Amino acid sequence: MSTVLSVKKREAGHRSTLTQLRKGGAIPAVIYGYNLDSTPISISVKEFRKSILKNGQNSVFPMDLDGKKVNVVVSEIQQSSLRDEVNHIDFIAINMSEALEADVPIKLVGDSVGVSEGGILMQPNLELKIKVKPTDMPEVIEVDITKLLIGESITVANIRETIDFEIVSEDDRVLATMMAPAVVVEEADSTE
Repeated sequence: MSTVLSVKKREAGHRSTLTQLRKGGAIPAVIYGYNLDSTPISISVKEFRKSILKNGQNSVFPMDLDGKKVNVVVSEIQQSSLRDEVNHIDFIAINMSEALEADVPIKLVGDSVGVSEGGILMQPNLELKIKVKPTDMPEVIEVDITKLLIGESITVANIRETIDFEIVSEDDRVLATMMAPAVVVEEADSTE
């Protein structure tokens, strides 16, 4: 498990209060969920980034909320569209003995036969929804594409039996597909 995140309770405030928090190096956040009422909090930007870099976004984070230890996961991170800044975070308190649903990034691994034949690899979906105990949550789901030929696709149905946890996403969800290369038609010179 990761380092304990220390947070401070805050008053649900006005925009100016939230702006002051951000200028002071903190991120406004909220925590809710298992055995907990919705509570506005703030967390240090440095501490949060350090924890995310070390453990990944899908990790379980122990949190110290006024002396009460709570296990949380990140539900949502709202970021500024203009700057690389986090504006707000939603944390969900969880029960470590119950499975939870989470979207986990898909990582395509291997050298595809289709790519070596000139095909174009497409990944229409970047995440997969799974249901797993928090202690077993993977950082990524690796999908092997070595046997993928031009015109073929890999769907959830193709990997369902090879994954050690329950996949919530539908069987027809496409994870990777190999497109035929585009053919360039050159126009003939029409000057006679």
